[in-house]
Amino acid sequence: QGQYAPGSTFKVVTALEYIREHSDYANYSYDCAGEITAEGVTIHCFDSTVHGLQDLRSSMANSCNSSFANIGLSLNKASYRETAEELLFNKKLPSVLDYSKGSFRINENSSGAEMMMTAMGQGETLVSPYHMALIAAAIANGGTLMEPYLVEKVTNANGAEIRKNVPKSYKRLMTSDEASQLKDYMKAVVDEGTATMLSGQSYTVAGKTGTAEYSMDDGEKTHSWFGFTNVDNPELVISVIIEGYDGDAGAKAVPIAKQILDSYYY
Repeated sequence: QGQYAPGSTFKVVTALEYIREHSDYANYSYDCAGEITAEGVTIHCFDSTVHGLQDLRSSMANSCNSSFANIGLSLNKASYRETAEELLFNKKLPSVLDYSKGSFRINENSSGAEMMMTAMGQGETLVSPYHMALIAAAIANGGTLMEPYLVEKVTNANGAEIRKNVPKSYKRLMTSDEASQLKDYMKAVVDEGTATMLSGQSYTVAGKTGTAEYSMDDGEKTHSWFGFTNVDNPELVISVIIEGYDGDAGAKAVPIAKQILDSYYY
């Protein structure tokens, strides 16, 4: 039910918007110098890492803030908002439990600085871990979000089934081609990027790390990570959030995700 800045997990949404606006997205190229400045605002990559020449795939795998800030400057604001709302930001969520709506604030009057911050998952965007799990589930499921349920079935005292929830579609959030491309990028995060701890397991993982800064009385704190397992035949979606972690929350959350997945598969 909590609302958090999504950090770099939101780069999945930004990448989807870029794909929709640019049919030649495979040719995207950006030379990362560790930071980018526009409208008097400077965005740094984590630890000011210089990533060098990046395409869209490596921008995602390396979670390159500068590249995504650069992408943000190029996006159509109205279309960006439409894509976010198709992914249920500012909308109701399918849930049998209480939840918080995701909030996406970009509009036609947003500045370039706001676009840069939003594109890399900072700015005024807010989202719950549950919402990010729904987005990951839709990507894993070829673009279609299924309707979540809490109770699988109800039985009587003798064990006879009284009623059962069956899977049904809630909404198509993206095309199957878009979902396949995002899945490939999220797999790169694990295979060669910021979540390599999850590579080489008996199960496969696609995901996105995130480190979202927010201000507290005792300084800046960070949070989060999300993804799904068995890329070719997905089974589980997981969303990890670490509240108030003083450091790289993405790096901290990945081992926690691994512990959970290991306990399921081993």
